[in-house]
Amino acid sequence: MASNKRSSSSHAENFDVFVSFRGADTRNGFTNHLFAALQRKGVVAFKDDQTIEKGDFLEPELLYAIEGSQVFIVVFSKDYASSTWCMKELTKIVEWVEETGRSLLPIFYDVTPSEVRKQTGEFAKAFDEHEERFKDDLKMVKKWRAALKTCSDRCGWDVQNK
Repeated sequence: MASNKRSSSSHAENFDVFVSFRGADTRNGFTNHLFAALQRKGVVAFKDDQTIEKGDFLEPELLYAIEGSQVFIVVFSKDYASSTWCMKELTKIVEWVEETGRSLLPIFYDVTPSEVRKQTGEFAKAFDEHEERFKDDLKMVKKWRAALKTCSDRCGWDVQNK
């Protein structure tokens, strides 16, 4: 039986920044450098592999961390949309930003804002798979698509393999 108990990890803190990213694409490169730069500036950033304790349930901890963050950086990469975790995070971030007026800063890492907005290329493939996998909950997939469009309509940074 699942517990609703909040652990002592991420929810207990507030974060300056929550970074949403696809670990397989960027963790050992771009986002590691981003986290290091934030830390050097004294910015407290949520980092799942350092903040969530082993044994904690991921989803509620991620949702608590999002609600406790002031700014959101979303690093869109080629396989970002293929991750259901990323899509859930993004949907929650967009809802929270709309509710609270907090800041959302998109970074387009080796993808163009247009690819994300129009959901072409790898994003199209990811959504073909999501629609097949979640054919009984296409409403959720539609929310994911809308969240991507909302984020990609914002001015952000276009980082092409730099």
